[in-house]
Amino acid sequence: MRTQPLFLAFPFLGAGHADVVGTRRVPSLKPRLSAPGNGSAFFLCAVTAIAACWLMSGRTRAESAEPVPKYTLRYRFQPGETIRWKVSHRNRVRTTGAGVTQTAESTSESVKVWQVSEVTRDGAATFVYSVEQVQMRQLLSGREEQRFDSESDAEPPVGFQQVASAVGRPLSTVTLSDRGTVLKRERELPTGPTENEGDITIPLPEEPVAVGERWSRPHEVQVRTDGGGVQTIRTRQTFTLDSVRHGVAFIRVRTAVLTPVRDPAIEAQLTQCAAKGEVRFDIDAGRVLRQQMETDKRVVGFRGEATSLHYQTRFAEELLPNTVRTARAK
Repeated sequence: MRTQPLFLAFPFLGAGHADVVGTRRVPSLKPRLSAPGNGSAFFLCAVTAIAACWLMSGRTRAESAEPVPKYTLRYRFQPGETIRWKVSHRNRVRTTGAGVTQTAESTSESVKVWQVSEVTRDGAATFVYSVEQVQMRQLLSGREEQRFDSESDAEPPVGFQQVASAVGRPLSTVTLSDRGTVLKRERELPTGPTENEGDITIPLPEEPVAVGERWSRPHEVQVRTDGGGVQTIRTRQTFTLDSVRHGVAFIRVRTAVLTPVRDPAIEAQLTQCAAKGEVRFDIDAGRVLRQQMETDKRVVGFRGEATSLHYQTRFAEELLPNTVRTARAK
């Protein structure tokens, strides 16, 4: 039986160009560029042209692509202006131990006021912080509900006297940088409620940021140990620019505990460090329009194996419209 030569069709090879393997003939893959009209030369030219077009199209796309926008976030104030926010704070703590469950609930609605007296060239503002009005409610298991409204109640109930005495009075004088760092704080009313001794507003990034970029600020929290000592816990708040719409930056906030904590008694003291939420920041006006933070944390065994704690809180703040006035506008 005669063996027939085996030819494989390769259109880019010259006709009749083949190598022999045993009794079977297979086309050679060696290009013959010197032969006029050779198909391999046409193939290489076509590949080169396609590659050149691809590179040129990629360059065109890169050159025509718009740069990613970045936003400079800064607080902006004017001397003589008064800024008001409506602040809502709700807490609910449910504890269980020895077969008994107790619940403590509290709510407060207040108007926070910043009266700006001075703004330096670098944007740092000095203002007097006060609370213009407040409504409070407190309910404990097995006890009668307590309420107080600074607008209508002449005498506050037991437990609300300190808050009532501070309404309408300067609480502290604060100097704040344009990135939200407290540069100086003087307490005007030592016995009254004040802003947190740490940050009083969210910190802003030092450099311009694009959507999706993050910045963070570390914190240290002091907690009590079972032996009566004090332990320092490291935490970190992370801020992410989620989006920018109509000049408003939407900033996502998350809080994380960095120090390993294995003691439920200490974990129960860190429930507020689990807050997360969103801040809406007016880029042109340079102030917080609205923010909301929430915490929902459970701890088991904080006072023994049969104990548990469920901590829920919601904090909201909203800029009041038509309340920003400057001294020149009066």
